[in-house]
Amino acid sequence: MQNLPPGLWRASELAQGQGPVRATGFVELDQELPGGGWPAGALAELLPTHAGIGELRLLLPALATLTRVGKPVVMIAPPYLPYAPALAGAGVDLRHLVLVHARAPSGATAPPAADDLWAAEQALKSASCGAVLAWLPQARADQLRRLQLAAAGSDALAWVVRQPQALASSSPAPLRLALEPAPGSGLLIHFHKRRGPARGMPLRLDLPAHHPKLGPPRSDTVLSPDSGGLYALLDCTALALAHPRGLSTDLAA
Repeated sequence: MQNLPPGLWRASELAQGQGPVRATGFVELDQELPGGGWPAGALAELLPTHAGIGELRLLLPALATLTRVGKPVVMIAPPYLPYAPALAGAGVDLRHLVLVHARAPSGATAPPAADDLWAAEQALKSASCGAVLAWLPQARADQLRRLQLAAAGSDALAWVVRQPQALASSSPAPLRLALEPAPGSGLLIHFHKRRGPARGMPLRLDLPAHHPKLGPPRSDTVLSPDSGGLYALLDCTALALAHPRGLSTDLAA
């Protein structure tokens, strides 16, 4: 029993050797995750008490690392428009960031949730992405299973952001983290599911605050239509991105 077959682990220990991982950028969190980082090729669920409490800042170190080596990061249906200078200030290379918003049908106020799910699934299947981050608050377990299967066929990081009420139902995601704000810039992470022992107490992380001054963007973050196959419109309040080279143009629809 010293060497367990792949896919098995002792209940008293964090799983090791289950697949590649990427460091989170937070040593304390790496120590609590199987393999020591975010799982590549597997779905991770983030369940914040409400949007904007630090879930994106939690992921910024990993996103910055991926974009710096030219790996596209796809954000699907974020509830707020990402603030470009803050992303650049955190080290994210905007040339490799893709923002996807499905179009709402004529007369509708919001696009069908199925369109966002489809975009996430296709991004994972494309084998072009370093990470996919999708806000899918109404996703069902069977839909998440599709995403888990798509993620398993890639080496991308895959996160789905859902509402905390989803904890009442099962999920195929091997990692489920509930998030709540803590005083200051802190974030409490509750480990509801991981490949390893249960953790009764939440983990507190102190997240870095990125608040760049308002004003013109840095000259090195302004992109032209032919810069690396990506077009970006960037000012101090908005960021609109289309597809990078190698990613299906359907995702930008």
